[in-house]
Amino acid sequence: MKLTSHEKIEIKNLLHGLNRTKEAELMKHYIQHGQISTYEHVLSVTRLSFYLNRRFHLGASDSELVRGAFLHDFYLYDWHDSHSHERLHGFHHPAVALKNALKRYKLSPVEQNIIRSHMWPLTLFSFPRCRAAFIVCITDKICSTYETIVRKSSFPC
Repeated sequence: MKLTSHEKIEIKNLLHGLNRTKEAELMKHYIQHGQISTYEHVLSVTRLSFYLNRRFHLGASDSELVRGAFLHDFYLYDWHDSHSHERLHGFHHPAVALKNALKRYKLSPVEQNIIRSHMWPLTLFSFPRCRAAFIVCITDKICSTYETIVRKSSFPC
């Protein structure tokens, strides 16, 4: 799977600087899976979601898909540190990420659903209600599995 240089520029433009904030910098210091930072993880999910949407003509809005994918793990803490967050991170972090994102950004209902539902079916009652949310939900599992098994590199896109 390979994004074209034009597609990489499109993603950068769609992010509108979300990837250059102080919060994005914080995400670079939190480990997500293996040796992969939360920042690297959300970029992998963003790129793969964009790729799948384009290549399979899935019809999700590129803008909402990219923003929601980038913000899906915007919880801003080290989930490995038991003193820095609530217990049961997998169940609670989508709500924390959504709350953090809403404090800082105006989000569409689609972007909110992407963030809230990306851990479905673990978060049983927060399920993907639109194409973009379903794409990110599946893509997050693909990238997470790859990062957990390989442990040293994010999903290649």
